[in-house]
Amino acid sequence: MLATAAVAALGTVWCVLFLTVGAGSEVLAYVFVPAGTALAGVAVHRLAGRDPGLDPVARRFWRTIELAIGVITIGYAWLAADMFAHAAEARTRSMPVPVAACVAAGCVIAVGAFARVPVAPTGGVERWRMALDRTIAFLGCAAVLWYAALAPMLSAREPWSRQATLLVGLLLLAAVAAATKVSYVAGGPVDRAAIRLVAASGGVPAGVVAVLAVRFGYLASVPAQAIVMPLGPVLVALGVAAQRRADPGPRRRPSRSDVLLPYLAVAAVDVPLVAVAFGAPLRWPVRIALIAAVVVTALVTVRQYLAYRENARLLRNTRVQEARLQYEVSHDGLTGLANRALFRERLAAALTGSGRVVVLLVDLDDFKTVNDLLGHGVGDRLLVSVARLLQAEVGYGGLPVRVGGDEFAVLLTGAGPDPEELARRLLAALTHPISEHRLLVQASIGIAVAEPGATADAVLRDADVAMYTAKQQGKADFVRYADGMGEPVLAHMRLGGELRRALDNDEFRVVYQPIVRLAGNALIGVEALVRWQHPTRGLVGPAEFIPAAERTGLIVPLGRFVLRETCRQAAAWLAEFGADALTEAGLNVSARQLHDPDFVSDVAGALAESGLPCERLVLEVTESAVLRGQQVSRALYELDRMGIRLALDDFGTGESSLSLLRAFPAAIVKLDKSFVDGIEIDDGHPGAADARQAVARAVIQLAHALGLDTVAEGVESAEQVTALLDLGYTVGQGFHLGEPMTAADVSRLLARQQPVTPRL
Repeated sequence: MLATAAVAALGTVWCVLFLTVGAGSEVLAYVFVPAGTALAGVAVHRLAGRDPGLDPVARRFWRTIELAIGVITIGYAWLAADMFAHAAEARTRSMPVPVAACVAAGCVIAVGAFARVPVAPTGGVERWRMALDRTIAFLGCAAVLWYAALAPMLSAREPWSRQATLLVGLLLLAAVAAATKVSYVAGGPVDRAAIRLVAASGGVPAGVVAVLAVRFGYLASVPAQAIVMPLGPVLVALGVAAQRRADPGPRRRPSRSDVLLPYLAVAAVDVPLVAVAFGAPLRWPVRIALIAAVVVTALVTVRQYLAYRENARLLRNTRVQEARLQYEVSHDGLTGLANRALFRERLAAALTGSGRVVVLLVDLDDFKTVNDLLGHGVGDRLLVSVARLLQAEVGYGGLPVRVGGDEFAVLLTGAGPDPEELARRLLAALTHPISEHRLLVQASIGIAVAEPGATADAVLRDADVAMYTAKQQGKADFVRYADGMGEPVLAHMRLGGELRRALDNDEFRVVYQPIVRLAGNALIGVEALVRWQHPTRGLVGPAEFIPAAERTGLIVPLGRFVLRETCRQAAAWLAEFGADALTEAGLNVSARQLHDPDFVSDVAGALAESGLPCERLVLEVTESAVLRGQQVSRALYELDRMGIRLALDDFGTGESSLSLLRAFPAAIVKLDKSFVDGIEIDDGHPGAADARQAVARAVIQLAHALGLDTVAEGVESAEQVTALLDLGYTVGQGFHLGEPMTAADVSRLLARQQPVTPRL
């Protein structure tokens, strides 16, 4: 860069000396251009060939520029040699044709380099719009250059040679083409500033030469060759420096100034028109400029038409997008029904009128079982089928809604169908299998009629209370809300909140019911039971709070507490009374706990923390819990592999007891209390007692055949003990054998059973 600047400075000094004191021959003016272009070519060569961080696209651009500069250098070196060889004819000698050909070829190669620089990524109409913008800008600027520079050169009093005029025109056109191109370059490998400087290296000198030619004729040739033309290599060297400093950041869209470029070109092309309007002679160069102005105007018209079509398309797409977004915001993505937001909006609007407003809240019964046993995909398709059924039954008389999960709603306004009749139709339709899997599903429906002045929240609350009441009454039914219906439901909800507080305040207590040998009444194990020591109500039984714990999910932390406390206490008894004092410590496990993915690790942690051997822990599960899906089955088999004994509780009350004994890794079968009650009655006539004894006998025979232990539950009299012993039962539990008691009471029982060591 410094070397090319030095060449330009030397040319300036020599030109001043030549024009003032006549120093040297005028042919020396032709030396400075090839010297400068050669140095600029060296700078480009070092950038393109030695810079390891240069992007391949940028390297390709600069190698092409290097080739263009090389060809131009050859041409100007030829011109200098020709001028030295014909020094006497320097004033009148025209540029040789080979020289003009070399320089013209270099200009064309440079234009090719500019053309291959990537622009902002576009497609479709945008690509054509950008092409029109660049064409408009090019023609507009070219028309002005033709009118202001090239045409005056051709019509000057001392016109330049055709070769020189052609080269000036090529340099100007190359500069204009590059300028219009760089406005749409999206950044990236080739620096925008570098492109502008390289383009200016031909355009700026050519423009100044054109002005000098028109103004001073041949006298301008010396300063043009010595001062003006050497500025081109300086600009190329500055472009190389800009490329070295460039940061190849992310590509960008054209800026606002780039978008305005075609409009600036339109303003520029109006210059010849204004000149003609104010009396400029209409010579042939002006006619060419006017033709260019007409073409630019036509192209602008085409561009505006394309912009109009694109804007219309964007507007249509925006409207479609807005409609789609509005639909997605107000409708459920799975079923296509209106969602909760639209439901509340329509309900609030209906409540402002004077007509009838009714809400039906529809909740599918035991839908979680479908997801657990068959998977969420089947559950989703079932929800879609329910939604279609709801649409078919409601018709145009109401708004069917998916409120969320497995809960639906129907909004009836005005003279819609009778809500109770609609509820009956819905329940009747659900008695038939639906969905592609032919599943039967039931629903509980709550109906609420809006009172005058009611709010949306109040109506929804009443419908929810009615629906919950329908579930409490046995499900698969509908209930219409009545005043006072919400009090029991509210009390149940409050109970859930109190349970959370009770867990946080350690209000739960674990008691233990003895499991004894029927012959001799010896304590061999315990079953852990939980009680709630309420601060104001006293001791609360499990029948009151366990359903609420199941419903709220608090059964999981509550069960975790019972598990840890049982393991800790059982380990303490073993440590105090010996390994033979207690063979098992059992506790009930709900299906909700078995569905918890952390349950198995909780059991392992409780055993490790307490030190209780795995085989001393018994987990009791009901038949319905065993049938709750693959997650439950996996958990039970993992517990069995750990060595924990599993007991099938309330055996005989389900429909799949026999098959469960083969599929379920049970170690203990607990005969349900319903088969123990009345087992001792023998009035000499066959009846219920015989049936109970037959079931009890079948259960123990089956258990013995499968190698399972048995426990008889609910033993409440000595006669029942005798009857069970006769049937082969050896272990039982019940109020007759021992009521639930504290850990201290169990300790006293164990202490009494300890063998007395004789004194020496």
